[in-house]
Formats: sequence, C-alpha cells, structure tokens
Amino acid sequence: MEGDDLALFERSLEHATSNHTGAALDAALDGLGWQEARSADPRAAVSLLFALQGAANVTSSALDQLLAHALGHDQSVVLLPAIGQWSAPGALAGSRLQVHGVGTSSFGARDTCLIVARARESHVAFEVETASLPQRRIEGIDSSLSLVAVTGEVVGGREVGPVDWRSAIALGQLALGHELVGASRRMLELARAHALDRIQFGQPIAKFQAIRHRLAETLVAIEAGDAMLEAAWLDQAPQAAAMAKAVAARGARIAARHCQQVLAGIGFTTEHALHRYVRRVLVLEQLLGGTRDLTRDLGREILEHRQLPALVPL
Repeated sequence: MEGDDLALFERSLEHATSNHTGAALDAALDGLGWQEARSADPRAAVSLLFALQGAANVTSSALDQLLAHALGHDQSVVLLPAIGQWSAPGALAGSRLQVHGVGTSSFGARDTCLIVARARESHVAFEVETASLPQRRIEGIDSSLSLVAVTGEVVGGREVGPVDWRSAIALGQLALGHELVGASRRMLELARAHALDRIQFGQPIAKFQAIRHRLAETLVAIEAGDAMLEAAWLDQAPQAAAMAKAVAARGARIAARHCQQVLAGIGFTTEHALHRYVRRVLVLEQLLGGTRDLTRDLGREILEHRQLPALVPL
C-alpha cells in the first residue's frame, strides 16, 4: 500500500479513531477492511491504526485480532501474558494446565479463548471456554481498558496444536510500540499548545529555555522510538521488536514526565486530557513486557551468547 491509497487509508482510520471507541470502533474498522489490509500490508495497517489509536486515546479489539491471526486462529480471542511479562500465560503441569494472564475488553465477549502454554522447546495452544476461567476485573491506573486478570487451573481445555508464540508476541510488541508513540505525540502536542498560550512575565512560557529543553527532549525520545519501530519492521527479528517496544515505552515515560512538568497544575486536573494519556501509557508500557525487563532480558541474552544482534538494514 502506497501513494494515494495509503493516504486515503490513513485518513479513513483517523476519522474512525477520532469518532469511535470500543465496539463502535471495531465495527468501523470492519467496514474499512482493516483486517484485509492487515493481511495484505501488515506494516502499514498495524503502524497506522495503533499510532492513531494511541493519539485518540481509544480502544479496540485490534490487538486481539492481530495476535489471533498471527497464531493461526482468527476467530479466537487470545489470553495475554500477565502484566509485565511476555512469556506464554499457560503452564503445563502433567495433564493439568495452569494459567496466569490478562484478558482484554474483548475477552468476555467470546465464548472461547486461546491459551498458549510452553511445551519444552515449543508452544501449544488450547481452546478453553471463557466462562470456565477464574476472572477478576483489574481496576487501578486505567480502568477504561477493562482488563481482567485470569489466574488458576484450566478445566476442559482442548489442545488445538503448536503455534509460533514468539513471532505473535513480537508483532504485538510492535503494535503497542506504535500506540505508545501515538500517545506520546499527542501529549507533546498538548504541552506545546499550553506553552504557547500560557503567559508569564508578559510572554509565553514557550520562550523560556527550560520549557524548550523539556519539549525538545520529549521530541527526541519520541523520534527514537519511532525510528526503532521502523527498523524492527525491516529486521523482522523478535529481539528487534522487543527493543522497539522498550525504546517506545521509554520515550512515552519521558513524554509523560516532561509534558506534565510543562503543563504544571492544569495537567493534574480531570478537565485536561493529559491524565488520560499518562494513565494509558503506564499500562501499555507493561503489556507484553516492561521496558526494564525487556532491556534486562536482551542484555542477558547478549551475555549468554556473546554476540550482538545483527545490524538493522538501513
């Protein structure tokens, strides 16, 4: 997808994410043919939708659809790893299947879900009735995501075969990376607009060097995350996707901190939009692996194999 087709697709997605969220956004995406675009050009479809979704602070089942498609089970909803983790949420203990994971807002809307468990050097998927799983609503920092914790023993799971978990998680990490970048850009826009409008000592605070430095550092952090995501799409390696997610999440943290400082007191109020983005990036940063854990795991892997990752083609 390129040229006018790509521009039209982006405008259509922007209109959908600006006007809908949740089930309404899912319906709009179906009407736009996002799933078909995802199959034809995953890089364009994923990067555009998730960046716009992050910028608009809306939700959809796109991540569920993306993972289900990558695992070869399009009609299923996939149980995500527990917060802060990226390993499979299922664990085989003899003939029993233990589960410790997180379900999205789409989890309760499906009769069955897909749970992936590690089986020696591979991964196996099980189809389980959603209602049979012990679930607990996750409140806390961003309850609008409607996440549920799923922990306990699975009863009556049906094995559906081996799956490529690592590739699916890598794709999910790229998607979340783009959503974090989209949210970060929006936070920067909010802070910049405030800096231009807020007058102190007879001039906009945007003229103050400290404000300029914070905004500039935020932009650098965002662009670093965006560049790493583009490199990961080219590289196609799971390690690159993990690095891209970590860099994008680090940039989002920097954006949240600096933009809050620029906005000062008004940034804490519920009337201002910033708090919704800060809440969202704090949760997204931990989904499919937190920044520190992903970085630590990469360092451990480098030390273990005594080899740096291959250079990304430019």
